[in-house]
This record gives sequence, structure tokens and C-alpha cells, in this order.
Amino acid sequence: MSRKVHGVFLLWRARGPSRASRYIWRVTSTNGAGQGRDYGSSAYRWYVLLSLTLVYTLNFIDRALLGVLAQPVISNFGLTDTQFGFLAGPPFALFYALMGIPIALAADRYNRVVIIALCIALWSLMTALCGFATGFVFLLIARIGVAVGEAGSNPPSNSVLADYYRAEGRAKALSIYSTGVMAGTALAFLLGGALSQLPDDSINRVLGVFGLAGLPAALGWGADYGWRFAFIALGVPGVVLALIVLLTVREPPRGYSDPPNAPKPEQQGIRMTLRLLSTKPSFWYMAAGASLVAMVGYGYAAFQAPMMQRMHGLSPAEFAVRFGVPLSFAGALGTILAGVVTERLTRRSIRWIAGLPAILLVLAVPLYVLGLLQPTAELDRAFGFWFFAWLFHYGYLGAQYTIGQGVVPQSSRASAIAILLFIIAIVGNGIGPQLVGLLSDSFMTLALDQRGYAELLSARECNPKAIVALAAAEQAVCTAAYAEGLRNSMIATVSILPLAGACFALASRTLRRDLQTYQAIP
Repeated sequence: MSRKVHGVFLLWRARGPSRASRYIWRVTSTNGAGQGRDYGSSAYRWYVLLSLTLVYTLNFIDRALLGVLAQPVISNFGLTDTQFGFLAGPPFALFYALMGIPIALAADRYNRVVIIALCIALWSLMTALCGFATGFVFLLIARIGVAVGEAGSNPPSNSVLADYYRAEGRAKALSIYSTGVMAGTALAFLLGGALSQLPDDSINRVLGVFGLAGLPAALGWGADYGWRFAFIALGVPGVVLALIVLLTVREPPRGYSDPPNAPKPEQQGIRMTLRLLSTKPSFWYMAAGASLVAMVGYGYAAFQAPMMQRMHGLSPAEFAVRFGVPLSFAGALGTILAGVVTERLTRRSIRWIAGLPAILLVLAVPLYVLGLLQPTAELDRAFGFWFFAWLFHYGYLGAQYTIGQGVVPQSSRASAIAILLFIIAIVGNGIGPQLVGLLSDSFMTLALDQRGYAELLSARECNPKAIVALAAAEQAVCTAAYAEGLRNSMIATVSILPLAGACFALASRTLRRDLQTYQAIP
């Protein structure tokens, strides 16, 4: 088996794609399974881990890019926060969730590396298409395409890493892999913010190198189309990464790193995986907590750049340098530190896998709120509060994946992660941005009412595209209410985190029992 998988590329060269297609998808058991040790050399394991972390990073670059470019998109298409929340949330989440399960089923049966590569190529091309959007509907369809591609990356990646690393080192490996969330978010801010600020003539010169200098005029992009170029420039490189992954990452034998005495049932579908999970309460408590954290995180990420522009006058590029990148680093650092601390704490009790995130999530709330309440003159102080908020907030990611794939046998790991991500997508990504957008418009209406303008102005009239038609006094009122509504919405949203912490605390109560069946836990 191992030689067959490793020789897929050579087979393709020798026999051509038509003959190779018979083999490239076929994955069967191997005599090397259940060895209870890491797969491959240490150097190659690091290569695979860093490669898949890079894939996860690109995943979040393309996912977070819409949030980075939120205000230009809102302004260009004349959207309310509720409309943008819908664009960033429910449709993306629905297709991400629905497609994740069938792709994960395929990953439990067929070559996971091939699936990952195909999905990278799909979401990258769809990200590039976002730059060609002519309106709300076009952009919505392209984002749905991004969701379909990204749905197929995470479950097989988790399954691959679980076969490369034995149980003792899996939490640390998955914590490193999980840094892709923050690394991707940071790069989305840094690169997306910088590219969106490029002047049109500079973009034309870049396009001219590829013979496309007349493209903006031909497509009617108008002026200030840096945000479009950012989507295109950050989407195309993913196709190259897809090829690199396909040709250099080996499909590991399934179950290789599991203990020799671990149960090895036949590959199971979603129904059987759900039946297995029904006896694992820690999984469901963790899924509830992770979903609530994701709801806060996705909602916050979708609107943090517009919030800083409205409240403090920062452009996307300024926000990226001063806040976006450093705070994403804080989140990544928090993920790694939580993984390291968890590995030490679990020597005393395995319950700390879920117990540590429970504590950290509660600690993050007052720090978020204090940062949001700082005036423009105290942005350095706000950064200090937010740095530690992000450090604590994202310490849950390693636990999420450790529990998600640790309570089921190796044959169901991708399916279990897909079920987990289905729940997280529906609740987190599906509700989070929409919730923040709805609350923002509601709090904005309240702010207008407090100023005596509720009968004259609304969220639609206060949109940057429409505000230019208002009198100076009305513009001032709109500007203040526009910022205040979003700030209060963010405060209300982060206040959900203690409830998520309570869910992780409940998960810790049955975690030892739930992990013992398939992991070598004393």
C-alpha cells in the first residue's frame, strides 16, 4: 500500500492520467498500521506539518480577506452592515458545512492528499473571481465557491496529521497546525490591506506585465479598485501551492501512529460516526463551546477593520500594521502556548485539554471590552488590552481538534472533524457576522434615536455611498452613530465568550473516559 501511494506520481508519468486514475484514489489498509510510533523521519514530519499549516494559513488568508476589505466593499456596493453580515456569514457557512461532510467521507476512503490539493485549487480560483465581482450577487456566488473549496481542506489535513504523529505528540502538532488561523488572518490584513491601498496606475503597471493593462477599463471597474486587485493577487498563488502539496506530501498509512492494541473497525460513514459520538458527551460540550467561540471570532473578524476605520479613522493598511498583524501574532502565540501548557498539565490530568480553554475564554472578555472603550488618543493602551485578549481567546483551537479526532477511531477521524466543523460553520460563521451586522444597525438606530434623528435617518442613509447627499449636520450625526453602533455591537458579541468557557468546563468532566477508548491514556 505504502509504495503504491508513494509512487502515484511516477505511475502517472509512466501510464498517463487515464491509467493512473484507477490508483490515485484507492487507499486501503497497510501492514504498517497500528505501530504506535510516528510515521516517517522527523525532518519529513516537520515538512508535512509545516506544509499543511501553510495550506491552513492560505485557507484563512482567503477566508479573512473579505473582512479586511469589508469597508471598501460596503462602500463600493452601498451595503448596510446587515447586508454585509449576510454576505460574510450564512451562505458561506451553509455551503461550507454541507460540502464538508461528503468531502470528509471521501477523505476517510480515498487519497487525502489529492483531495486537499483539489480543494486548494478551487477556493484559490474563487477568491480571485471575487475581484471581478460586478455586484452583490456575483460576489456572493464567488464566496460560496470559496466555501466549497475550503470545506474540503481541514478534515483530511487533520486525518493526515493524526497518522503522522502518535497520540503523545498530536496535541502539540495540531496546535502548530492551528496557528494557520492566526497566521492567515495576519497575512490577510498585511497583504490585503497593503494591496488595497495601491494606486490605480501602479496596479495597471503590474497588470501590464501580463498584458492585462486594459482589463480594469474593459470591465468597468471605475476608480480605486485596489480591493479588487487584492482578491486576485492573493487568490492565484494557491494554485501553485496545490501542485506542490500534490507532488511532495505523501499519503501516510491509515492508523499507523495508533497504539497496536487500538480498535481498528472498518471505515464508517457519517451515521456510524454520529453513533460513536453519541456516547461521547465531551465532544458535544466541546462542539458547543467551539461554536460559540467561533461565532464571536467570525463576527469580530468580519467587522474589526470597518470598526477601526469608523471609530479611529484607520485605513485597512494602517489597521493591518498597527493592529491586524500584531493581534494575529498574539492569537497564534496563544494557540502555541496553550498547546505547550496543555501538554504539561495533562501529565497531571487529561481534563486540562478542555479545562484550560474554559479559563482563558473568561479572562478574554474584560480585556476586549476595555480595548473597545478606549478613545483614539489611547490606541496604544487599547492594543495592550487586545493583545492579551487574543492571546487568551485562541488558546482553545488545539483542544478543539485534539478532542474532535481523539474520541473516535482512526477510520472516522475525518468524518468526526467534518461533523465538528459543520456545527461550527452553521453556528459560528453562519450566525457570527450576521449577528454583529444586525446588532450594529440596531445600535446605530438607537444612537440616531438618542440624537433625535431616528425619523430622518437610517442605516441605509448613513452608508458611506449615500451620506454624501446629506447636509453637513446630518453627516456628522451619521458618522458618530455609524461608529457607535458597531462598537456596541462588538461589545455585546464578545460577552458571549464566558458561555463558551462553561461548555469547555463541562467537556472536561467526561474527557478522560471519552478519550480512553481509542487513545493510549492511563
